[in-house]
Amino acid sequence: MKLDILNIEGKSTGRSIELSEEIFGVEPNEHAVYLAVKQYHANQRQGTHSSKGRSEISGSTKKLKRQKGTGTARAGDIKNPMFRGGGRLFGPKPRNYSFKLNRKLKSLAKKSALSSKAAEGNIMIVEDFTFDAPKTSEFSNVLKNLAVADNKVLFVTAELDRTLYLSGRNVKTAKVMEAKDINTYDVLNARKLILSESSIQRINNLLNAE
Repeated sequence: MKLDILNIEGKSTGRSIELSEEIFGVEPNEHAVYLAVKQYHANQRQGTHSSKGRSEISGSTKKLKRQKGTGTARAGDIKNPMFRGGGRLFGPKPRNYSFKLNRKLKSLAKKSALSSKAAEGNIMIVEDFTFDAPKTSEFSNVLKNLAVADNKVLFVTAELDRTLYLSGRNVKTAKVMEAKDINTYDVLNARKLILSESSIQRINNLLNAE
């Protein structure tokens, strides 16, 4: 698949680049994508939720009333989960929600996500550029020139460009990320995927090595 390379004015540079069919032209594997997105969400969970059981509640351990002959249900101490202020029964405790996936499966999920974007025509290639200083307005102008200002955008660079990252950080609809950090969720979550010219080779090297 060949795509034109655009400049920051949104115009064609007269050059084009060939996207690897092994990465941008595979048959999407829906189950691999599902597992990768599920893992992403699981890894975002802090798992710090906690509740107190009856052994952790402060209070007397004295039996409230005799076992039989009261006409009501038997009861132990005031920390009984059935009573207001008592301990919680089977409540949540801190835990780790993350789980592992095979490297090849995660690589297949990324290729599937990238191929889906390519098939939809939602990938754009922009020649490498940077700013002299972080400037949100300049980054917003680039998005307007590319006619993607109203879309959720994932902008991928070959390496970390701090100036470019800071310029796009306050744009709610955009996310700037270097090639080594792309994941299935962010690719699918974006309406448009904008790749810098040099990031193509970086992505090829990373996914072919996995």
